Amino acid sequence: MTSQSQGIQQLLQAEKRAKDKLEEAKKRKGKRLKQAKEEAVAETDQYRMQKEKEFRLKQSKIMGSQGHLADEIEDQTQEKIKELNRSYNQCMESVVKQLLNMVCDIKAEVHVNYRATS
Repeated sequence: MTSQSQGIQQLLQAEKRAKDKLEEAKKRKGKRLKQAKEEAVAETDQYRMQKEKEFRLKQSKIMGSQGHLADEIEDQTQEKIKELNRSYNQCMESVVKQLLNMVCDIKAEVHVNYRATS
């Protein structure tokens, strides 16, 4: 009987050691999962910061070039306005003369579709 109770004691102790090892393995697994999650979050944060930096650089290049284009368009517009004003000043007198001639030099004629009713 004593050998039987010793065998049971050994089995119980072995079971307890197995439970302890299982709990320890679960704790290690939980720690490793937590560590992996922290590493993944750190890696994604680093990747996000890198992409945001690249985006800001591209955005500044594009916005800078757009600002330059806006200045260039403004210069072209001002030049076109000056050109149109010069053209207006050159042609204004001749156009006014033509209009006055057309208005003042009236030739009285009977219209071709006029029918005399008598």
